[in-house]
Formats: sequence, structure tokens, C-alpha cells
Amino acid sequence: MSSRARKTPLRKTRTRARAEPRLARSPTRPRARPTAREKWVYLFDEGRGDMKDLLGGKGANLAEMTLLGLPVPPGFIVTTQACNAFLAAGNRFPEGLWEQELAALRKLEKRMGRSLGDPENALLVSCRSGAKLSMPGMMDTLLNLGLNDAVAEGLVAETGDARFAYDAYRRLVQMFGTVVLGLPGEPFERVLEEYRRQRGLENDAALPAEDLEAITRAFQHLIREKSGRDFPQEPLEQLRLATEAVFRSWNGKRARDYRDAAGIPHDLGTAVNIVTMVFGNRGEDSGTGVVTTRNVSTGEREMEGDYLSNAQGEDVVSGTRPTLRISALKERHPKLYAQLARYCQKLERHFRDVQDVEFTIEQGKLWMLQTRDAKRTAQAAVRIAVELVREKLINRKQAVLRVKPEQIDFFLHPQFAPADKQAARDRGDLLATGLNVSPGAASGVVALDADTAERWSKEEKKAVIMVRPETRPDDVHGMLAAQGILTSRGGRTSHAALVARQFGKPAVVGVSELEVDGEKRQLTVAGRVIREGDTLSIDGTTGEVFAGPLETVIPDLKDEYILELLRWADGFRTLGVYANADYPHDAERARQLGSEGIGLCRTEHMFFEKDRLPHVQRMILARTEEERDEALATLLPFQREDFLGLFRVMDGQPVTIRLIDPPLHEFLPNHDVLLHDVTELETRLELLEGRREAKGLEEKLAQKRSLLEAVESMREANPMLGLRGVRLGIHLPALVRMQVRAIFEAACRCTREGVHVFPKVMIPLIAHSNELRVEKELLEAEARAVMEEQGVEVEYQFGTMIEIPRAAIIADQLAREAEFFSFGTNDLTQTTYGISRDDAETGFLSEYLQKRILPENPFATLDQRGVGALMELAVRLGRQTRPKLDLGICGEHGGDPKTIAFCHRLGLDYVSCSPYRVPIARLAAAHAALTSS
Repeated sequence: MSSRARKTPLRKTRTRARAEPRLARSPTRPRARPTAREKWVYLFDEGRGDMKDLLGGKGANLAEMTLLGLPVPPGFIVTTQACNAFLAAGNRFPEGLWEQELAALRKLEKRMGRSLGDPENALLVSCRSGAKLSMPGMMDTLLNLGLNDAVAEGLVAETGDARFAYDAYRRLVQMFGTVVLGLPGEPFERVLEEYRRQRGLENDAALPAEDLEAITRAFQHLIREKSGRDFPQEPLEQLRLATEAVFRSWNGKRARDYRDAAGIPHDLGTAVNIVTMVFGNRGEDSGTGVVTTRNVSTGEREMEGDYLSNAQGEDVVSGTRPTLRISALKERHPKLYAQLARYCQKLERHFRDVQDVEFTIEQGKLWMLQTRDAKRTAQAAVRIAVELVREKLINRKQAVLRVKPEQIDFFLHPQFAPADKQAARDRGDLLATGLNVSPGAASGVVALDADTAERWSKEEKKAVIMVRPETRPDDVHGMLAAQGILTSRGGRTSHAALVARQFGKPAVVGVSELEVDGEKRQLTVAGRVIREGDTLSIDGTTGEVFAGPLETVIPDLKDEYILELLRWADGFRTLGVYANADYPHDAERARQLGSEGIGLCRTEHMFFEKDRLPHVQRMILARTEEERDEALATLLPFQREDFLGLFRVMDGQPVTIRLIDPPLHEFLPNHDVLLHDVTELETRLELLEGRREAKGLEEKLAQKRSLLEAVESMREANPMLGLRGVRLGIHLPALVRMQVRAIFEAACRCTREGVHVFPKVMIPLIAHSNELRVEKELLEAEARAVMEEQGVEVEYQFGTMIEIPRAAIIADQLAREAEFFSFGTNDLTQTTYGISRDDAETGFLSEYLQKRILPENPFATLDQRGVGALMELAVRLGRQTRPKLDLGICGEHGGDPKTIAFCHRLGLDYVSCSPYRVPIARLAAAHAALTSS
């Protein structure tokens, strides 16, 4: 095959007499006449940018660029409806589709003055996927369709460039083998690698024409050997098979996995874009690139991207060749760069958003191949949205809606440097992946218990990752001291997860392959032993666990763009945003982040602190009322100081305080641990009988036995549905009276100081209206007594949590006593489903999600059909009785954007979430208001 012909542009030709094509067209080529009413195919100039449902994002934007007069290679689009019809029919073209595709091809051939399969005047096309929503790299593309042995030889004669012709041909054969026939890519890559090795080259761009011709033959042989069929020499067969392959790729594994992760529906289908080929691999005056119209990492107003000369688009995106920055195009071809910059600016102003643009330069002519809204980091998304408003391209509503609430996480938690994280993966230091329950990144030495974590952190100033099988309330001091928390058990609403989110600690839980050995002071994961004191890194945003330290990047909480965007969001939302905060420093942080009140203060968390827990245990173990009253009197000033701090920080804002909720055994040592200690001490005493050492052990054994006896007396088969919440308050009225006294003594003192207080006392776990009536009478009497003693009147409310289905059903009765409802959706979900969240999330729930029995984790996103229906009933019944009933949500769902949208539709007054989710909730509430209107 000759390569000595003169070099000429591959351009539109009308004057040359057409030779009879060799090995090109089938003699039975059907007439291109549609036989069905359904329109399956659109030329670019028949479409518009607002037809993404039908034409896909890529096709609609190609049509729009055509309408804008930009240099777009002509082509046509096979619709997403055609794809769905093809898949529904068992991978068969619907009636009329192929005829319409042929008709569109005829028009394209006429326009270009070339014909598919004509060796002397060949039209070459690409076949590209393009769904409504961008799924970069997830579906299939084929380039250079129309090439065969005869056309390749004709292309050499026409262009005088054998290297170009056979580079294009080998790409088609390779893509056909892997995409259409589903062959593995490795055998093809091995062929290329061997030719590069023989020439001592690092990339394919320098291979000579004779090698590329030989490689093409080798690829054809591979196809014959591996698939049992020849590479098709008939171009129309190539086109049909390529269209089918792109349709099928919609249901490929990587595409389905991507849609699952991105929340893209599986029924959209993909369009197929047939586009006239333009070539960036025709010499140094040709090239290809991908640019974004602004910096999508930082949001800065500058064009950024990659460029390669003498290359096709796949070379840029595949990473097979080291790319140049787009500034290289400016240095080599300043006029073309200026033209590209004008087109990019025109596209950004037209679409009113940052664009991701693909382009090719063929022998000095610029072609625009694609534009789409660019993917961007959270930091860039916020800055771009704000600056587009300042440039008057969009309004504030549009800006607020363009930033996803989840993206706000970036500004609130440290993140690992992406390059360092990838390097760790490459080294094999990614150990495991668990549940990503609290975002952020942390590196530190492993501490296997709370005391060690606290000591190393406070005394030795070490960064600590506390690693436990699971955490308990008495681990809180270690969790507060640690940089991050890692557990082998537990779910998204486990203790570790709740505390981590509350205090903004990165956390990964439920890493089932992690074996924690407290005796050997080590953990085993992925075949590696990590000893206490070794360094681990955890990514609470992704759930990944790494060996060794990783570099972290701390986002700027003072970012001017996020602050401005959130101010706009506050102007649109109607839902209040409160915070779940137990301590003054939590409340202060929440207020800094935009909280308008405290929606949940869990008083029991204060009892777990080291200086208070002994008094709580003394109160629990008291054998007489006098002993109990003495312990409570000791606890009263502690509680009062807690509430003083909260009221002062939240001056002018409501503070909702939940009275003690958990069963009392949680404040005592673990039963099994106590039993083990008693048995061990008894054994040691038997061995030491009659010796002096036994005396001290006897006293210790007596203490342990007393504790064990108390724990056993309180042991319940199902403590979470046992003596807790209001039941505990009725059983031990002195305890909750002490709490109410502390609340109102603090409120009275703050009022005298000039602090405006509004305490809302919340009685938990109500199931019957009589429980609420009896408890409210007791506690309101205590509140009035305190205000009379202090000579101060305080505005206050008594209300209840709705966390049992029966409470929702009798909400009209509860509203006679309650002045507010707060939906405790963690327990409401458990009691509605009849499952334990911790057991479910580390057990069968993952199987349910994998098998799509449940569409979502109901402990992460509210179950609107079940739990939501109960909430809707409670809202309706409650406001029938008390029209101005104050309604909120304080479960972990309160920070979930989908749940927030539901709460807005339900007519709640506020949502309450952990302090670090307050900005997310502010934006999500604005989204809910804007989208509902």
C-alpha cells in the first residue's frame, strides 16, 4: 500500500468522480426511508440544548453549539428513547430506527461531499454515547468508523500520510475488539508495547507508519483468534454494531455502578451521537484537548485544561501520553488559542455555567466536539456560583440551587491531600473500608482504650486515633481527646457515629475485617498487624482506612464565598435550623455556624464526665432515699453550671433540653466485664487463701460484687424498650425534679444577668397521654417553685419527643399537654421497623440494600412512606388540638438534605442536627423552599 502520494487536507470534495468502492458497501443496502412514525434520529440542526431528555446531554449541546454558529463537525443523534426501546426489545432495533439512521447518513454524506466506505472519498464518523446526565468514561465510544483495508489505502493516497491513516485504522480495530466484541484490552496493549520496545519508544505517537500498519494486521488477527469472526470490512455493519454496542453499554457494570453512586435513574437511556471525524493526529499543526472555562479546582476565573499535539482525544483522557497544560497551545498557536478562548467565553455566557469543552485542531482549523457543565470541587462550586451572580449571569436563587448541600462538608472538615491519598493507595496502604459516618480526615497513633487516648493526647501531645470494637458512653473522654475514631462494629447511628458527628470528629465504623485485640494491644486488618502506637489514617468522608500518616488540607471556614452563599440561602428558607448540642462549646460552635437555637440537649451526656460519673453511680446504687437525695444534691450544681453555660451562649435563642433518657445500667460498668472481674478475683483469693495479699483483694471483690448485684438487678432483656425516658422519670421522680430545678435555677440567674432565656423542657419516650400528664404536673410544679424562690418569671415550654408509633397516633391527645413536639427519628425508625439500628447496620441491612429490598438506609435518610407517614399524622392531629404547636425534628435525620426537604413539605418549624451539619441544613432548607415554590 503506497505511502508516497502528496499530502493534502482531508476535506470536503465534490468534483472527483466516484470510483466503485471495494469491500465497502453491501449490494443489498436498504433504501433510507423511515418506516415508523416514531422519530428516532435528529440531525444536529434539528435539535436544541433543551432537548437533553431525548437527545442526551452531549447531543443536545452539539445541537445547541450548531445553532450558535460554532464550528461543530456535522452529524446526527439517535435518541435515548431508541436506546430504551432497543433494550426493552432484547437488544433489537425498534421498527424504523435503522432506516432513519441510514437516511440521516445520506444527508450527512451529501453535506460533506463524501461517502461512508468510498476508498477514494471516504467519510469517517465517530459513534459516541451521551446520556441526559454526564457519566464521564462510563459508556462506550468508537472512533474512525468507515475505515477498512481499502479505505485505509485510499486515505494514504488522498492525504499522502500513511502514518495518519494507519494510526486511525489501528485505533478503530482496537476499539472494535474491546467495545463491540467485548475482548480484553491487554492483548492489544501487549502488541503495542512490543512494537514500542523494539523501537525504544515510550508512547505510540512516535511509531512509524510501517509499524502501525503491521499493528493493525496484528489486531485483526487477534479479533479473529479471540472472537472467531473477522473485523468487519463493511462500514455499514461497523456503524450498526457500534450503535448497538453504545446502547448496550448503558447497562454495563461500570455505568450501573456509577449511576448507583451518583443517584442517576437507570431508565434514562443513552443517546448515540454519530459525528463526522476530525483528526488531531495529522501532524504538528493538529492536536486535541479538553478545557474548562474556569479553574474547577479553585473556582478562579481562568481557562484550564490539557492539550496534546498530533493526537486524538482518547490520548488526552486515557493518560497514555503525558499531556501539556493548555498554555502550551497559546505558546505554539496563539491565534487558535485566542479563538478557543472566545468560543469558551461564548459558551459559558450562553449556558450560564462553567463548561467542560473538548476540541480538536485539524491542520490549523479548530473544531468544537463537546461542551457540558463542568464537574468541580466543592470549593470551586461555591466560588463559581457567587461570582456568576456578581457577573449577572445568574441570580441568587440559581446560585443557591447550584451548590449541593453535601458540598458544604468541604468547608467544615479537614481532607486528605488527593495526591498523598492516591500515593498511599498505590503503595498498598489502603487497609479497609467501613461506614463513612462522620466526614473529615485524621492521622494519628492507635490507642486502644479511652484512658490511653486521653493520656497520650493531653499529657504527651500526640495525635490519636482511638480504635475500639465499639464505643460506650464511658469512652467519651477518649473520643473527645482523639483526632479520629475507628471501630470494627457499629452502624451509622451507633454511639461512635453519633458522638463523632456531634463533635466534628472524623469517624469510620463497622470495619468488619478489623480485629481488635485488647490483650495483645494490637489490631489485625488485611493481613497486617498494627500495634498500639503505630500510625493510622482514616477518611470519614469515604470510609477508607490507611496505614501510616497522610497529609491533610484544612479548609478555610472564613471563606468569603461560602459565607455569602449561606446568607443568600438564609433569605430563601422558611425552616429554622437548630443544633443538637450538649455543652456550651458545642453551642458556641453551632451558633458560629448559623444555628438559631438548640433543638436537642442530651442531659445524660453530662453525667458521663469523669468528675460526675461516681456521683451518678452513687445515686443509682443508693439503698435509701436519703443516700439518693445526697447524691442528687451533689449533681445539682454540676447540671446548673451546664445550663448556665448553654443559656449564656444561646442568649435570645430557644434551648430544648431533653430530660434523662437512657436506662440506668448504661452509667454502670458492663455486666460481662464485671462478671469476669468477680470470677477472676474469686479465683485469685482461693489461691492466696491465708496470705496477706488476700486482704486488699477481699475489699475489691466486695465492691465488684456490689456493683454486679446492682447491674443484675437492673438488667433487662431489651433495655432500649425498658425502664428509660419518661418511665425512668416516673420511677425516680427525684432525678428529673433535680434536672428541672437545675434548668430553672440557671434560667433565673441568667435572666437577672440580662440574658434572654427560653428553655424548652422535653420529656422523652412518651407512649400514653397519662404519662405526659403525670410527668408534666410534677415537673411544672418544680419549675414554678424555683421561679417563686428566685422571684423571677421565665418564659418556658414543656413538650415531648415523638419516637414511638403510638405517640404519633395519639398526637391529638398529647398536644393537650405538650406545647411542642420534636420528632426523635432515630428511635421512631427503630420502633417503626422493629429493628435495632446497630444490629441491622452491621448485619442484614447491608444485604437488604445490596438486594434492593430497601432503596436506602432508613437510618441515614428518613423513610418517608413509613416513618414519614407517622410524622404526617402526628403533625395533622397535633395541630388540630393546638394550632400553634411548635414542631421540629431532632434525630440524626435532621441534617440529611432529603429529610430536610420532607420536613419542609410537612410544615415543620425547624430541623435540628449536629453543629457541623448546620451549614448543610441551612442550604438544604433553602433548596427545599426554592424547589417547592
